[in-house]
Amino acid sequence: MADETPPVDEMHYEQLAQDALRGVIRSALERAAMPEGIPGAHHFYVTFKTRAPGVSVPPDVLAKYPDEMTVVLQHQYWDLKVEQDRFSVMLKFGGMPKVLSMPYTAVTRFYDPSVQFLLQFESPAMVEEIADEPEAVADTPPPPTGDDGPKVVSLDQFRKK
Repeated sequence: MADETPPVDEMHYEQLAQDALRGVIRSALERAAMPEGIPGAHHFYVTFKTRAPGVSVPPDVLAKYPDEMTVVLQHQYWDLKVEQDRFSVMLKFGGMPKVLSMPYTAVTRFYDPSVQFLLQFESPAMVEEIADEPEAVADTPPPPTGDDGPKVVSLDQFRKK
C-alpha cells in the first residue's frame, strides 16, 4: 500500500479566514470611532482574553478579570483608537477612566445584539494547542434554534473531519 500522507495546508487557510473575520471587527470599530459614533441602535459586546499577548489592561481590572472580559461599546466609551492589528478604548470602571488595549487576536467573541450578529473565535491558547495537535477540534456550542437567535459565523464547517 502506498503511504497516503494527508496534504499540508501551507496556505494556512484557517488562519487567513480568522484574520479576515477579525477585519469585520476592525471595520465596525472604525465606524464607531468616527465623530458620529456607532450608527442607530448598534452596540458591541467585545469579549477578549485579558492575558493574551499584546493585551494592556490596568492591574486592578486584570485582578477582577484574570482570564476573560467583556466590554460594551454603546453610549459611554471614549478615545476609541483603531489600528490595523489592535484597538484601544477608554471606559469607566467605578467612575474612574481606564484605557484598555488589545490586538484583534485576543478577541474571542464580537456580538452586536441590535441585529443578532455574532462572531466567535478560538482563544489564542486554543489556536496554539490545535497547531500542536492537528487532530484536535475545538467544540463550539451550536447557535440557539429559531430565527431570532444570533447569526454565528463559525469556521468549524471548513475544518477537515
